[in-house]
Amino acid sequence: MNAHTPQTLEWSDLDLRAVNTVRALAMDAVEKSGNGHPGTAMSLAPAAYLLFQKVMQHDPSDPEWAGRDRFVLSIGHSSLTLYIQLYLAGYGLELDDLKSLRQWDSRTPGHPEFSHTPGVETTTGPLGQGVGNAVGMAMAARRERGLFNPEAGPGVSPFDHHIFAFCSDGDVQEGVSHEASALAGTQQLGNLIMIYDDNKISIEDDTRIAHSEDVAARYAAYGWHVEDVDWTATGEYVEDIEALYQAILRGKAETERPTFIRLRTVIGWPAPNKQNTGAIHGAAIGADEISATKQIMGLPDEPFGVEDTVIEHTRKALDRGRELRSTWDVEFDAWHKSAGERSELFDRLVRQRLPEGWEKSVPTFEASEKGMATRKASGEVLSALAPLLPELWGGSADLAGSNNTTPKGEPSFLPFDRASEMFPGNPYGRVMHFGVREHGMGSILNGIALHGPTRPYGGTFLVFSDYMRPAVRLAALMKLGITYVWTHDSIGLGEDGPTHQPVEHLWSLRAIHGLDVIRPADANETAVVWRSVLENGDRPSALALTRQNLPVLDRQEYAPAEGAVKGGYVLAEAEGEAPEVIIIATGSEVPIALDARKSLQEAGTPTRVVSMPCVEWFDRQDEEYREQVLPSSVRARVSIEAGIALGWRAYVGDAGESVSLEHYGASAPYEVLYEKFGFTPEAVVEAAHRSLAKSGK
Repeated sequence: MNAHTPQTLEWSDLDLRAVNTVRALAMDAVEKSGNGHPGTAMSLAPAAYLLFQKVMQHDPSDPEWAGRDRFVLSIGHSSLTLYIQLYLAGYGLELDDLKSLRQWDSRTPGHPEFSHTPGVETTTGPLGQGVGNAVGMAMAARRERGLFNPEAGPGVSPFDHHIFAFCSDGDVQEGVSHEASALAGTQQLGNLIMIYDDNKISIEDDTRIAHSEDVAARYAAYGWHVEDVDWTATGEYVEDIEALYQAILRGKAETERPTFIRLRTVIGWPAPNKQNTGAIHGAAIGADEISATKQIMGLPDEPFGVEDTVIEHTRKALDRGRELRSTWDVEFDAWHKSAGERSELFDRLVRQRLPEGWEKSVPTFEASEKGMATRKASGEVLSALAPLLPELWGGSADLAGSNNTTPKGEPSFLPFDRASEMFPGNPYGRVMHFGVREHGMGSILNGIALHGPTRPYGGTFLVFSDYMRPAVRLAALMKLGITYVWTHDSIGLGEDGPTHQPVEHLWSLRAIHGLDVIRPADANETAVVWRSVLENGDRPSALALTRQNLPVLDRQEYAPAEGAVKGGYVLAEAEGEAPEVIIIATGSEVPIALDARKSLQEAGTPTRVVSMPCVEWFDRQDEEYREQVLPSSVRARVSIEAGIALGWRAYVGDAGESVSLEHYGASAPYEVLYEKFGFTPEAVVEAAHRSLAKSGK
């Protein structure tokens, strides 16, 4: 049950002194570090203090409490805005941590990092991403309520809570914030409150040189409830805390729309010489300016000085948090005792367990020469698993029919008035519609995964993973269990032409540390790798799937598809004796490799084919297994993949050859493209002969 926030704000001289202490600590920490961002932490000190001490439902002694409000600092460069509040409230940070800002092995890195510092809900820094994270968290909170307590009235469920976010001029300029915010308005996310620090200063000083739109009007156009709190309105700078508090209360009372609070501040307030300048945005301000500022605030001129009365006052947040938690526990326990299967589901998801025997529902596919596109096989897997895994939900960036991301018969995640004949739904549905917003989809998926306890996926064409890359990289950095369903994975998509045909994308994505890129060879490999992805929720995974049909391989003739979980496996062994050449292939090129093997075998060259759906998985196998699959004694090797060869050298070796695409595609039926660009069994056979020659065979 979301805590009731008092209508009357208690704001004492001690609160004001605590806020000024925040400003002093921000200056001191950056000065000691020699670099950082003091200005925004100074001007946002009252707003951050208000949230952490007076508004938010949180328990500093238990940062993982399921009933907590979430706070997202999209202004990641102003990490001190968050760190100092965590210190004051009692999350475990102490003065020594602030003194170690941006230093090796400290708990206060330059930008907040998820799972590194208690109380940090997401890794932020790339501007705009936190806005999308906050939207995703708000969506996840609604889905969570639908799974566990859908009948409860507004505001009375233990799963009711708010997502609070701070964003900056830089955040609202980044396009990802537009994409995510527009969707938040469409979704009517009444549990989301975002405070925009409108200080009109960025690294290049006055934002007027590049930023002129009315941001509040923009958010009103998205369908947000908009509040305007201007601390400069009187002509003098007056921090009207009461006005901000009342705006937050009105935002909490608004249940049908997300709330956007435009807060007009002066960056670096009250530094006498550097306030309202780019100089205080991202650099230490100097000892003289610090001394002058502390004198204005009536604080002792000493570094990292925190009065006992101040820290005793702010650490009362621990008592407040325990009281909130105690009240919530009573409500939660009552729900848990009466919720039956829903409470069992909650327990399972919190433990991050899959249901017993779920894997038996993963489909298998009959061998077929006509075959099936791996995107279609993926859709069949989702439809089969949806009834067993309510935590698995997702959708597409307006490409659901192409990506096959809609499980059969499942409702959409939509306000009632947004549902359509094609996509019936309700606020607690499971099929998400991101619109043509890949960048926003990526950051929203991160927010959903961060919020927990559900497992999101999102689809688009592989070529448009470029739009998602910043969010994908952050997902890998945070080790989030997100699945990307990226279809139309090569020139095999055909007539759409080079704008839609990914060439460099597979190896570009494989370069992201912590991302598993998986390109299955047929329907059964697709099912197996989906199962493996769901069993491993500690990192993001990308499925690269075909538009065109691929043969469903006869597993009586070839090795079981189960080998795909190793990342690479011997699909077809050399006949007669040890292999003289190994062909390594992924995805739609595996059938070509098998045809080439047949020709080589008939000509007397023993040939092994290795299906390599995921090089990351293969590289994680022990050396003995990797040597079994790719024995070092066999130097004649050929890789075949309809993309650039970058990276395959590590697998084919110095005598190896790569059948690849080192240029853009073209518009034509895919069969023509494969013939014209040399993705044929004959080309693979020729490459094998060249490799044999180089290896001395």
